[in-house]
Amino acid sequence: MKRLAVGSVVLLLLAISATAQTPAPGEQEQGTVFRSGASLVALNVTVTDGKRLVPDLTLNDFSVYEDGVLQRVQFFESHQVPIDLILLLDTSASMSDKMNVVHEAAVGFLRTLRDTDRGAVVTFGDNVNIARMLTSDRAILEQAVRQAQAHGSTALNNALYVAMKQFARAAQQSGEVRRQAIAVLSDGEDTSSVIGFDDVLGIARKSGINIYTICLQNRYSIARVESGRKYFSESDYSMKTLAQETGAQSYFPQSAQELKGIYAGISDELSKQYSIGYAPLNWRPDGRFRRIIVKVNEHPEFRSRARLGYTADSVRSTQSFQPQR
Repeated sequence: MKRLAVGSVVLLLLAISATAQTPAPGEQEQGTVFRSGASLVALNVTVTDGKRLVPDLTLNDFSVYEDGVLQRVQFFESHQVPIDLILLLDTSASMSDKMNVVHEAAVGFLRTLRDTDRGAVVTFGDNVNIARMLTSDRAILEQAVRQAQAHGSTALNNALYVAMKQFARAAQQSGEVRRQAIAVLSDGEDTSSVIGFDDVLGIARKSGINIYTICLQNRYSIARVESGRKYFSESDYSMKTLAQETGAQSYFPQSAQELKGIYAGISDELSKQYSIGYAPLNWRPDGRFRRIIVKVNEHPEFRSRARLGYTADSVRSTQSFQPQR
C-alpha cells in the first residue's frame, strides 16, 4: 500500500510541483550523436593516479567485470560524447544568507560546459521547480540560476527523483548517447519529501547517472567538528552513499565560499571521463543487482571509479550506443 501511495504522490509531483518552463532556443539542438539498436550497460568511468585525473587511455586499457565475469566492451569514447548536466540547487529558507555566493559559483560552473553540452537548473524548497530544462543556451541557464530565491523547507529526495525522471525523458526523446550528471547542493536534512531515500537510490542504480553531492555543513555540524566531536548526519550518510553508488564524489564544505573550487573539480572530472558500454552476458531482467568492477590493465597504480552496479529489471538500466568497431 505504501508504494502505491508514494507512486500517486509522485505523479502529482511531476504534474504539479515540478513547474517546467517552456523550451528555450537551443533545447532541441543536437550534439555529437551516437546511436545503435543494441542496448548496452552505460558506464561513465573516472581514472586517477591517486592525485590527478588520467586522460588519453584507450579501449585496450580497460577490463569490465559484471558479477566477476569479464564482459566484452562494445562502445568506448573519451572526448566526443557530450554532457548533460542538471544543477540541483537547495533554495530552502536556511540558504537565504548564501544565495549570492551560490549564484556566482553555479553560473561559473555552467560556463565551463562545451558547445555540444547541455545544462538544466532545478531548484527545491517546499516544492521542486524545473527552472530551466536541458538547453545549450548559457544565458538562459544563467538567468534561471540568478532567479533562484530561498524560502520554505527542504524536499531533497523529491528533487532528486524529479531530476532523474527528467533525464530519463530526455534520453528517450533524443536517443542520443550523452554523459549524464547531476550536481546537487544542499545544506541540511530532508524535511518535506514524500519520496524516501531508498526509492531515490533504487532509481539511481537503474539510471547510470553520476550524482555529485555537495553537503554544505551547517553551524551545528561545524561546531561539533571544531570541538573535536565526530559528526555525520543521516543526510550526509545518504548523500555520500548516493555519490559512491553512482560513481561520483561527495563533498562536505564548511563554507559556501568553497563551492567555486568544488564545481571546478567536478567540471574537470566530467570533461575527462571515459564512456564505456557493454552488452551483459547475463541478459536476463531478473531484478537482481549486478555488481560492476572496472579495471585499468597494466596500471595497478591507477584507480578507476564508476557506478557500483545496476538493477537488471528493465531496459532503463541501459542506453543505446554505437558499438565499438
